Amino acid sequence: MAEEYVLGTYDVIVVGAGHAGCEAALACARMGEKTLMLATDLTSLAMMPCNPAIGGTGKGHLVREIDALGGQMGLNIDKTMIQSRMLNMSKGPAVHSLRAQADKNQYHIEMKKTVEQQENLYLKQAEVTELLVESQSSADPNAMPFVTGVRTATHAIYNAKAVILCTGTFLGGKVFIGDSVHESGPNGMAPATALAENLRALGLPMRRFKTGTPARALASSLDFSKMTEQKGDAHIVPFSFMNDKIEKEQISCYLTYTNERTHQIIRDNFHRSALFGGQIEGIGPRYCPSIEDKIKRFSDKPRHQLFVEPEGLDTEEMYLQGMSSSLPEDVQQAFYETIEGLENIEIVRPAYAIEYDCIDPTALDHTLHYKDIDGLFCAGQFNGSSGYEEAGAQGLMAGINCALSLQGKEPLVLARNEAYIGVLIDDLVLKGTNEPYRIMTSRAEYRILLRQDNADVRLTEKGYQAGLVTEERYRRYLAKRERVQAEVERLRTTELLPGQLDDFFAAHGMPPAKNKYTLAELIKRPGLDYREIAVLDPDRPALSDHEITQAEVEIKYEGYIDKQLRQIERFRKLEEKELPAEADYESIRGLRIEAAQKLTAMRPKTLGMASRISGVSPADIQVLLIWLEQRKRQA
Repeated sequence: MAEEYVLGTYDVIVVGAGHAGCEAALACARMGEKTLMLATDLTSLAMMPCNPAIGGTGKGHLVREIDALGGQMGLNIDKTMIQSRMLNMSKGPAVHSLRAQADKNQYHIEMKKTVEQQENLYLKQAEVTELLVESQSSADPNAMPFVTGVRTATHAIYNAKAVILCTGTFLGGKVFIGDSVHESGPNGMAPATALAENLRALGLPMRRFKTGTPARALASSLDFSKMTEQKGDAHIVPFSFMNDKIEKEQISCYLTYTNERTHQIIRDNFHRSALFGGQIEGIGPRYCPSIEDKIKRFSDKPRHQLFVEPEGLDTEEMYLQGMSSSLPEDVQQAFYETIEGLENIEIVRPAYAIEYDCIDPTALDHTLHYKDIDGLFCAGQFNGSSGYEEAGAQGLMAGINCALSLQGKEPLVLARNEAYIGVLIDDLVLKGTNEPYRIMTSRAEYRILLRQDNADVRLTEKGYQAGLVTEERYRRYLAKRERVQAEVERLRTTELLPGQLDDFFAAHGMPPAKNKYTLAELIKRPGLDYREIAVLDPDRPALSDHEITQAEVEIKYEGYIDKQLRQIERFRKLEEKELPAEADYESIRGLRIEAAQKLTAMRPKTLGMASRISGVSPADIQVLLIWLEQRKRQA
């Protein structure tokens, strides 16, 4: 057996350098913990093996929240974006979602530079093959085992007080292209097979998930004149609250469609797809299916969208969004050639499906700590989620809570009414997931409060108290909050008489004013907004775009906001009713067997958490309420 040797001792080791790993490692280091980040290949750091974009519906909210808490993703995409668009602008502000196309290589370079320059953070290339775990004192057989570090493929040992697993799709990675199957991580990188086996041996509840990516094509082989051009917004909205404006030249994306010829080629080759041939056992993402899955499930649709998006300024590669596949390369070539604008396509990287190991996230608590091994935290796709943004959000929270745990401080757990991050983590650890989990605005009960424009109001104070938000960011936030509050108050108290409004109302096709109006009341009227009434308000202060949006939404949607605040207050009563850790759910009369089993396995801390567990019904919650009251009277 090869000789082992110790190469270093750290407070925290982060395994993996993807979007979860980067946020976790940066958070720990910035909070004062000596942190080591290990990756099998340093070119995988903040890699974008799938769509080179950040944000989108729901996902843009996560990025704003990461930024508000002191994370890096928003700052990094602001530096490296090549196109920016605000989605869902025809709908209300609750679902407005920022999305930016990234220069994928520059995104990696900028994040790597940030990691390399971060104090307390050490970056090394090494394959982790084993998580080192020891049992507590034999005097207490019920004591929890604890993590002591990791072992690498070269037999090096790194000691640590805590480990955060951010392994992405590398664990037991297997790539499928038709009937060609080989062990691989994403983008042709080596898989982490030994670590997957080790985690199973340690008893972690593992499962197999699957995702995929479309082909990449040379821009010079495509005919963009046959496609619909999609330009970026004329006015770029930054992701980071630290940036007031961004001015840069943007690159266009393009839209084209599949057709019946495309669909027929794919249908004729269903039998050659790894997805339908039985080779893939992992479960794929429902909201991002492969093209063959789309055609099978939606056979009545005559066409499907295909977005052709640049991968960067220094490459000819174009990403064909909406066309992931596990079909053989010859079939891919044939069906791509049937699409308008792609008739002479030169594929430089074929589409593929990738299967990988991940943990059942119900084995984690709300801090993303693994319940059965002290000092072990988990984040990102390892927790059964999909997407860079979901990964970054979990990495950030795992990093924050890991550091707080080492410092003997209270954890930071975000409630569902506080952040999309809270919705994401609560869904994963309480409900679990049978497929790669993707955040959506529809998952949030209180989305009028969880807007992307007010993420700093909701979270920056919390990030500052945790020790991650810098003094500079905090002072900037306080100044902004003061300006917004002052402006809202000014708008609510500044009145205009009917005579001052006649010309304005006439120009907007409205009947003459009979009463005086405050500026806030004008903003609330349909068709009017803050900028529209500027002609009536010459003395308004100079505000940033962020500040204008926040003030306007607070006024225009005041009624909806107040309604949701009342809903939260009613629900808080359930959240405040604590469930005893030692509760014997099997003995509670009236509780259904499934509910008792789920509650015993999950051990929710409050009645509110219990109400969100799959398999626990409203009737079960009523039984628990009665049981708690009886217990209280008997005490």
